[in-house]
Amino acid sequence: QVQLVESGGGLVQPGGSLRLSCAASGSIFSPYVMGWYRQAPGAQRELVATMTSGRITNYADSVKGRFTISRDNAKNTVYLQMNSLKPDDTAVYYCNALVGRIGFWGQGTQVTVSS
Repeated sequence: QVQLVESGGGLVQPGGSLRLSCAASGSIFSPYVMGWYRQAPGAQRELVATMTSGRITNYADSVKGRFTISRDNAKNTVYLQMNSLKPDDTAVYYCNALVGRIGFWGQGTQVTVSS
């Protein structure tokens, strides 16, 4: 059973920064894709950023130039560096890992951007 352990969420002022981490455990092989999704109250869960094991990245237009995804394949860990945070970034952020054709989700971590 693959489990994802997340950390790094919290409260930050507009313009500030946070770094999220997510480590996958319980899998022999490196996940094909690891990434981050977010869900604001009353909204659908949406893609934030993903990275394949070959380091191909995909970003939502709303975060391009502000967020950076990185990955340590040896540790099966993915990071999300979030800079220039805006109140609209407030959401629960979920880590995702694709192992074969099966996707796994973390429990979610709250990010709140407010002054």
